[in-house]
Amino acid sequence: MKVIVVGAGVVGTMHAWQAVERGHEVVHIEREAEARGASLRNFGQIWVSGRAGGEELDTALRARELWEGVGARVPGLGFRANGSLTPVRGALELAVAEAAVARADAAARGYKLLTPDEARAVNPALRGAFDAALWCERDAAVEPRTAQLALRAALLATGRYTFLPDREVREVVGEHAVRDDHGELHSGDAVVLCTGAWLSGLVREVAGPVPVRRVRLQMMQTAPLGEPLTTSVADADSFRYYPAYASGALDALNAGQAQDPTAAAHRMQLLMVQRLDGGLTIGDTHEYEHPFAFDTVEDPYEHLVRVVESLLGRPLPPIRRRWAGVYAQCVDTTRVVHRQRVRDGVWLVTGPGGRGMTCSPAIAETTANELGW
Repeated sequence: MKVIVVGAGVVGTMHAWQAVERGHEVVHIEREAEARGASLRNFGQIWVSGRAGGEELDTALRARELWEGVGARVPGLGFRANGSLTPVRGALELAVAEAAVARADAAARGYKLLTPDEARAVNPALRGAFDAALWCERDAAVEPRTAQLALRAALLATGRYTFLPDREVREVVGEHAVRDDHGELHSGDAVVLCTGAWLSGLVREVAGPVPVRRVRLQMMQTAPLGEPLTTSVADADSFRYYPAYASGALDALNAGQAQDPTAAAHRMQLLMVQRLDGGLTIGDTHEYEHPFAFDTVEDPYEHLVRVVESLLGRPLPPIRRRWAGVYAQCVDTTRVVHRQRVRDGVWLVTGPGGRGMTCSPAIAETTANELGW
């Protein structure tokens, strides 16, 4: 079988991986020299802890298993099973963490409530004041800026994979074929369009309006911290954002403890991961209203610095990079991904939202199973 994959972000690359793993030939087409979108502009987190119970958690857990297996074969991914800690302060935040640990699926997530001393034994860099911390053992991380490059190198080594950069697919031709802006026709047994946040042009033409929206975020990265940050770190604002934490205790937190005005205005949470070079990737914001701003604003960054320094108990290293990104998210956020047959033999797979880096291996596996690869 020959599979044509359009889009070289993490979702497209994992579809290519699944096809090659099953013995098929892949032609992978990317409109840029390499992927430049949300697949690079993220934390690199394999984030199990906050996922909604049911399909979303099952998908994340399966993806976590697949990431670990791929990471063992492709060291350039920088996969590490680092887990995460969410420090909490005050009775209301603590109650949300306690409710999470009481979930029926808490063991599957690796949830455990730690005292401050126990949390610092896991992550000594957390020298700031807090009352407890929610530990999630199943969380992990990879290097987002280099993961696609490492995966592509491994795919190329199989001899069954062709990468065609700087080609924008302009047309779906009949069944099982696309034509790029060089005028070249690429035909196979299946075509998978993994176009990320690019939802206009060809996607609109072949799929019509899709129940997917675009979301903009701001993030930053520091100079090396100078010491290990042994886990990913979140703050209690993540309780307000991720569906796993929905509970009466969360309702009480929302009613009794106002979110910081800057965090509320920009729909923020703290997520933080240390890169292999020692720097910290820190974010993020969420902007849903179109048209998006074209600039980055300072208030969210200043808020994040304050939050991080309060948890680390020390000044943050200098900020080296700031950026904005846009990802595609299903309007019905309970859906893991939008998967649509747009023609016989042609599928559109998009809209995982902030779950893309986490769930892409399992999303691609499901596509491959449904298409009978």
